[in-house]
Amino acid sequence: MSIMQKIPSLPVPSTVMVREEFIRATGIAPDHLEELLGLGWLEASADGSRQRLFRDTDIYRVRKLERICCDFDLPVLGGTIIVDLLERIDTLERLVQRLRRFEED
Repeated sequence: MSIMQKIPSLPVPSTVMVREEFIRATGIAPDHLEELLGLGWLEASADGSRQRLFRDTDIYRVRKLERICCDFDLPVLGGTIIVDLLERIDTLERLVQRLRRFEED
């Protein structure tokens, strides 16, 4: 019988945060956050205490939305459409790059 030494590991950072942390991280106004949730543009899961949990990956999206809305004086709905289109363009550009690399091989 061999005894394996336990390798210490660091705790895995959480990928979700509660509403207050999300508001602090993004700088979004609480009423804008509720509007985004109502539109279905942003989703939050619930934990055991029924508290909304937000993904850390949405921080960048919300910051981009806030910046676009402020820079171009757009309503939230218009900003969400632009952010969605920018994300689609980014996805398509990455796909084109992969296809080009595939053709080169």
